[in-house]
Amino acid sequence: MRKPVIAFVILLCLAGCGGREPLRSTSDLTVVPDSAGLPSPNRQDLIASDRQSLIGPLDTIGIDVFNVPDLSREMQVDAGGRISMPLVGTVDARGKTAEELAKQIEDALRGRYVRNPEVTVNIKSSVSQVVTVDGQVVEPGLYPVTNQMTLIRAVASAKGLSEFARVDDVVILRTVNGRRMAGLYNIASIRQGLYADPAIYANDVIVVGDSPQRRLFRDFVSLSPILAAPLIAFLQ
Repeated sequence: MRKPVIAFVILLCLAGCGGREPLRSTSDLTVVPDSAGLPSPNRQDLIASDRQSLIGPLDTIGIDVFNVPDLSREMQVDAGGRISMPLVGTVDARGKTAEELAKQIEDALRGRYVRNPEVTVNIKSSVSQVVTVDGQVVEPGLYPVTNQMTLIRAVASAKGLSEFARVDDVVILRTVNGRRMAGLYNIASIRQGLYADPAIYANDVIVVGDSPQRRLFRDFVSLSPILAAPLIAFLQ
């Protein structure tokens, strides 16, 4: 007797699915007709957006001076952001890109020691370009920042959200032009595709769950849940 009942329920489910209205495009959603799945990305989609990587204290860099092997070396930037090289002396590398540091070394060598020097600098490993992930994540801590780092990826680096984390209470703290800013984000909304997964940069601080920074937004949140867009504010 059970088999006919089960079959009848399945038929009802199939009939219900067959009677559903097809999803249509709206002002906020464009439906791709006759699509069997997400299309493959093209080559440009696979390239990370260009973000400058800056050299900082305790980073390890490789310096190659073309045709001068005695000057080519791998070294660690000291705690003050400086490096020392023969014939060049002490150079402040902090806050420079690899290309900027290479140009500075070329200028120091040119004319006096090396004719038409060609210098290449590569950042081998970086401990200065990090983001802080704190709050209701499995492993709070400092994590290296890459060109592809986003909020979701930063949380994943910290082994994900803890069991009772508040996904609608995620604050990103950032300094822009000397001013402290905070953005309140809803991870659930990002996961649903309601707005973009925000890029994360070096020195950002991400706080998941209740925090003093989160409470700064309490009046706004009571009026407007963070569903369609994040809330951004300057900190006093």
